[in-house]
Amino acid sequence: MNFALILMTNTLLALLLMIITFWLPQLNGYMEKSTPYECGFDPMFPARVPFSMKFFLVAITFLLFDLEIALLLPLPWALQTTNLPLMVMSSLLLIIILALSLAYEWLQKGLDWTE
Repeated sequence: MNFALILMTNTLLALLLMIITFWLPQLNGYMEKSTPYECGFDPMFPARVPFSMKFFLVAITFLLFDLEIALLLPLPWALQTTNLPLMVMSSLLLIIILALSLAYEWLQKGLDWTE
């Protein structure tokens, strides 16, 4: 009986919300809101527009650094391990790799937008 009551309540609530969304008028329906937004590109132009290689390289660099930082996130929980020296050495190695790769990108002018 309890399960049937919960199921009926959820179904009625879902139907009520669906009916409300169909009956309510769209507020602020001006032209700018109804146009599609495709990451800054105009969807009415041809799909084969030239793409900035500099932007692509910065995006890939961001993804790599983001992945390395995501590997550092579980370190506070790793402090509870029994093999603390191994955890500290591996985390220091990861931080050194991150710092060296950032220095390499900086020296190769991979982060410069002016060129």
